[in-house]
Amino acid sequence: MIAACSEPGPSLSERALPIIDSVKTKYAPDKRVALFAIEPIEKGNTLILRGETDQPTAKQQLFAALDTTEIIYQDSINMLPETSLDDDTLGVVSISVANIRSQPKHSGELATQATMGTPLRILKKQGDWHLVQTPDKYISWMQGSFRPMNADTFQTWQEADKIIYTNPYGFAYLDENMEHTVADLVMGNIMEVKDENQSVYWVELPDGREAYVKRNEAVMLDDWLAEVKATEESVVETAFQLMGVPYLWGGTSAKGVDCSGYTKTIYFMNGKVLPRDASQQVHAGELVDENKSFKNLLPGDLLFFGRAATDSTRERVTHVGMWIGNDEFIHAPGLEAHVKISSIDPASDHYDEFNLNRYLRTKRMLTSDRDILTLKDVKLF
Repeated sequence: MIAACSEPGPSLSERALPIIDSVKTKYAPDKRVALFAIEPIEKGNTLILRGETDQPTAKQQLFAALDTTEIIYQDSINMLPETSLDDDTLGVVSISVANIRSQPKHSGELATQATMGTPLRILKKQGDWHLVQTPDKYISWMQGSFRPMNADTFQTWQEADKIIYTNPYGFAYLDENMEHTVADLVMGNIMEVKDENQSVYWVELPDGREAYVKRNEAVMLDDWLAEVKATEESVVETAFQLMGVPYLWGGTSAKGVDCSGYTKTIYFMNGKVLPRDASQQVHAGELVDENKSFKNLLPGDLLFFGRAATDSTRERVTHVGMWIGNDEFIHAPGLEAHVKISSIDPASDHYDEFNLNRYLRTKRMLTSDRDILTLKDVKLF
């Protein structure tokens, strides 16, 4: 009699992958803001867990889940920040606008930008590039353009008197006569104050350069934080200050913005830190409308556009603009190459049929703290 052959059971990797995926889904579903890249490698009857994560709780939960199985595993997971950074796991952006790319090379896609004075969490180094995380939790690569710091140095920076630059664009000068420039500046740049008089601030940039900034173009940061408040009027005023700024994929400053970089900059200058991308911002705030009931909208509300979900495809959010009233919204559309005003009114010269047809919903950020940091409550600088 010939014995029947039994089907082989699942391999160690096949048994472990659903556990890894489950932990990743819970703790790091969006790789833009949390890293959990773990690969199971079989070696005899042992599973080698290789990869990296910046989520210590996720790593602990993975091991706890594996411990309930009969899988023998070995930990080869690299925890970030990596130990080779020593204590310099913090930093501050040192130029007016720093480019942050999706890959550690200049040809990598411009993922986002960070302005002078923005604090960074440093995760690892590859050649001349550093993997950094900005206050909105966005993770991408930067080459130079920031000052690495340990915890003590960063605390000293936080406790120093500073100014915030409030003009859309300008310069820091070598002398009080304002004849030679040290650096260009954009709205939201933050610098340490060394001294001041009636006409200028004497400042130190994060990389140690000293310069003079016109007093009427900046304000003491602590005073600004105490007084800043996002209101319908204030966000619309900031939006108009950036009218006509050129479109730049990944841009978040007065030098160039993409759609979500524009709304993010508006709200930052009014004391709130929104998530970076439109597909992330859509989950923040409180729902106002998803049926084109535009009568319910208030200035400052964010309108989201894209492709609605179907039975076979997921929703895809691809654009965002800000309602300014009078049936109009202001936004940075890539096709138009600059910040502009559009209207939902067919009789308007600014009628935007294209975006009206792909409208998804409106969210309110002014009265919500869902997925939004408020600078008064969270000391970033």
